[in-house]
Amino acid sequence: MTKHTLSTRLWHWVNAVAIIVLFMSGLNISNAHRYLYWGDYGFDPKDAWLAVIRFPGWSTIPGHYNLALARDWHITAAWPFGLGVLFIWAAMLLNGHFRRDLTTTPRDWTPGAVIASLKAHSGGADGAAHRYNPVQRILYGMVFGVLLPLMLFTGLAISPGFAGVAPWLVDVFGGRQSARSLHFITAFAIAGFFVIHIVLALADWRLILEMFTGGRRAEAAAPPPAGPEPVPAELEAPAHG
Repeated sequence: MTKHTLSTRLWHWVNAVAIIVLFMSGLNISNAHRYLYWGDYGFDPKDAWLAVIRFPGWSTIPGHYNLALARDWHITAAWPFGLGVLFIWAAMLLNGHFRRDLTTTPRDWTPGAVIASLKAHSGGADGAAHRYNPVQRILYGMVFGVLLPLMLFTGLAISPGFAGVAPWLVDVFGGRQSARSLHFITAFAIAGFFVIHIVLALADWRLILEMFTGGRRAEAAAPPPAGPEPVPAELEAPAHG
């Protein structure tokens, strides 16, 4: 039985490209106004809760400041990202991946379970490659259940076209500037997970290969070898000479 279904692998690589383009074009857009606010309005830098650094050209798309082109890249990548979130959630619910691999229990959140998961991963336990441990279930659950949906909906809330159709979404986040701040925070949270994910994957190149091939789950343990066949009673030596 494959470890990674085709739907998971397809979404994984399309989403990876989309996130990279979204993040780098988003940095270019951030350079247009490097201040974040809470509420509905924000113009004066002295009212900002955060002054963002100016990102260098090598980290942005395009590689020079161009707000219009950056927005084109951002909106283009937003389509496969947004549709991908809907696709992967539908696939996880239909094939049981979410229920089987990502749901957690109160025991998974205990310090003991977290420490055991980290020790198993650092020790290269073979079982960790075939079944998500508590830390992986918590992290992936946060990404799928919180960060990706939050990125999608805050992006829609700060889109002038969508906000006009569904103004209630802007109100849910406490205003357009609040949605923009949450969008920025979520983007860097996903980027942080992205870096950790790559580092852990590079620690074991088989994990990257499995995301292309699907990998294989551990086969069921073979039954222990049978003992020597019993000697027929008529061939046994007599108890007394």
